[in-house]
Amino acid sequence: MVISKEALFSLTKGVMMPQEEMLEVARKKGSMYIGMPNEIAYQENRVPLVPDAVAVLINNGHRVIIETNAGKAANFQDNDYSEAGAEIAYSSQDIYKADTIVKIAPPTLDEMEMMKPKQTLFSALQFSTQPQEFLKKLTQKKINAVAIDWITDDQGIFPAVRAMGEIAGGASILIAAEYLTNTNNGMGSILGGIAGISPTEVIIIGAGTVGEFAARAALGLGAYVKVFDNSTSRLRRLQNILGTRVFTSVIQPKVLAKHLKSADVVIGALRSRTGRAPVVVTENMVTDMKMGAVIVDVSIDQGGCFETSEVTNHSKPIFRKHGVIHYCVPNIASRVSRTASYAFSNIFSQIMLNMGDEGGFESLLRKDPGVRNGVYLYNGVLTNQFLAETFNMPFKDINLLMAMF
Repeated sequence: MVISKEALFSLTKGVMMPQEEMLEVARKKGSMYIGMPNEIAYQENRVPLVPDAVAVLINNGHRVIIETNAGKAANFQDNDYSEAGAEIAYSSQDIYKADTIVKIAPPTLDEMEMMKPKQTLFSALQFSTQPQEFLKKLTQKKINAVAIDWITDDQGIFPAVRAMGEIAGGASILIAAEYLTNTNNGMGSILGGIAGISPTEVIIIGAGTVGEFAARAALGLGAYVKVFDNSTSRLRRLQNILGTRVFTSVIQPKVLAKHLKSADVVIGALRSRTGRAPVVVTENMVTDMKMGAVIVDVSIDQGGCFETSEVTNHSKPIFRKHGVIHYCVPNIASRVSRTASYAFSNIFSQIMLNMGDEGGFESLLRKDPGVRNGVYLYNGVLTNQFLAETFNMPFKDINLLMAMF
């Protein structure tokens, strides 16, 4: 069939005309159902989401249900959450009907009974305090479990650990200042220094985040600060960050013992990546310290770095040994629960928003290696090698599982 020039022009005329640009249609966000139960762990006063963060999640199309009085310990009322758009539930069972559960402390065995199969859990892990049944229960229900303290950001930093470390570091100096005073039967000294009087001497053992913020707080009060750590690179980094020269030394028993004798305050801020914190201050060293000196062992949640340390709590926070006041409360951040809750909420809420934007948990894992780093159970399969070795259980690499499902 022969087509005339006029007909050909008519057919191609529309093609030759300018066309509207075809833009990619945005992927529809996933609407999530998020539950926040009441924290029942002993003296856990923090919450993972503050009312302001809940309002943002609601405005982004997500549904949030919160157990009554969940925020009370951090001075957030049910009314604050309901005004932000959250539903208030009066039973824990209603909370655990949500698809995603956010909490600070890991769930108890009773709470796990209320969880439904294939649920997604975001919480701290605290593996050192968990029985083997903890993992087995979650595995049986094919839970997706993410440890908020193992999530990394785009710089490889653990944001939850760092935030709590910043709080604990600053708070440790304020705690020490409190127990130096006569009000708490201390030696009657002010932490810091005033004209004509020698400044308080503060020793910080550990140059990580806790040590850094303890040093900042002590220096801000005018104290004389000495920092000990086994890593010269961390000590060098601390010097650069503080912007001022402070006494630094690697941890050598004789040198440390010598300086402990004149210390008014000693902050234990050593941590281990794999287990117990190293004990670097022996009982003999504590015996030689000043009467009324104050030890704040921030490392107590990993066993403590003082041989004389014993776990205390917020109700009875101190004891005296060899005339030295010991403050050995795990979870110092719960002492300032409102501030700590805001810090946690910044992390939790952003993860929830990203998960909604990506269309769900699995899509988020494929795109975000930082969240993937925090996963220890994926569809009930153990994905963390350290936990597998600790509890003698099989595990699979999360990256391989992502490729399979």
